[in-house]
Amino acid sequence: QVQLVESGGGLVQPGDSLRLSCAVSGRTVSNFLMGWFRQAPGKEREIVATQGTYTFYTDSVKGRFTISTDSAKNTVFLQMNDLKPEDTAVYYCAAASSGWESAYWGQGTQVIVSS
Repeated sequence: QVQLVESGGGLVQPGDSLRLSCAVSGRTVSNFLMGWFRQAPGKEREIVATQGTYTFYTDSVKGRFTISTDSAKNTVFLQMNDLKPEDTAVYYCAAASSGWESAYWGQGTQVIVSS
């Protein structure tokens, strides 16, 4: 059984940094396309970054966020720098082997950026 557990969210001020972690159990992360998504209040879930053969970032986070994998820990990270109020959302980790529709999802971690 594959499980994903996110951690690292919190309340920060604009310009601060956070690092989100997604610990994967049940299968090796290298078997998946890994992704970070977010959902802000009243908005649809959107993709933030993915890492597989290639790395993808949505335009609004390019140059500020970095997705990475620690294979030894079977964990995926999202380093978020220069956070902005519009980054406020619940962040979800996902692991896909055949499309996001059938991906495994974590429970989400809240990120609030406010002064």
